[in-house]
This record gives sequence, structure tokens and C-alpha cells, in this order.
Amino acid sequence: MVMGLTTGLWVSAQIRLCDRAFIPAAVVRRGDPDVGTVLLKINRFEAGVTVFTQTSTLGDEPAWSRGTGPSPVSEPEADAYIARQVARDPDLWVLEIEDRKGEYKMVGKVV
Repeated sequence: MVMGLTTGLWVSAQIRLCDRAFIPAAVVRRGDPDVGTVLLKINRFEAGVTVFTQTSTLGDEPAWSRGTGPSPVSEPEADAYIARQVARDPDLWVLEIEDRKGEYKMVGKVV
């Protein structure tokens, strides 16, 4: 995540930021508290669900890729993608954000 922060601390900060903005957010799955990778499940309800996978740029800046593709998918499709990723990486964190209005701002760019 951000240099000097553990994954657990970063996830806690995201929950707090969402809480302050009245955006429902929950940790769906806890991974390694120090170095686990994060999946962000952004649920826009009628507009669909996008799962973002934590990555980094060539300059080692935090970034995200659309794990479920360029367009939002249904929630069952998103959950199936998450299940496949968890099967590959037991240290994975999953943070679900219910963002009906599209107000959540991710730290890092989408690549």
C-alpha cells in the first residue's frame, strides 16, 4: 500500500474515510495484516459492481486495475472473481464499498 503503512492499517483508514463520508464499507475478508493484497469491491447497485485489484506503477506508485474488466458486472460475477482470487492468494483482503452515488475516491490511479 502506501509506503510505511501495513495493509490492515490502510484498510482501517479506508473504512474510517467511508464512515465519515456516509458511504457504507465493510471488510468482507481479512488477509495478512502486514502485507496482504487488497481487492476493492465497489458496488454501485443498479450501475453494477467493479472489483479493483491492488497493483503498482513502474514508478512503484499505488495503482489499481479493473479485475472484472472495463465495464461493471453483476454482483454474482464479481463474487465469483473474488472467490477465484482468494483461492490463489490466502493473504488477500476484500473491502466492499456500497457506493450508490459514485462518491468514493480511490488512492492511486486506475491502470
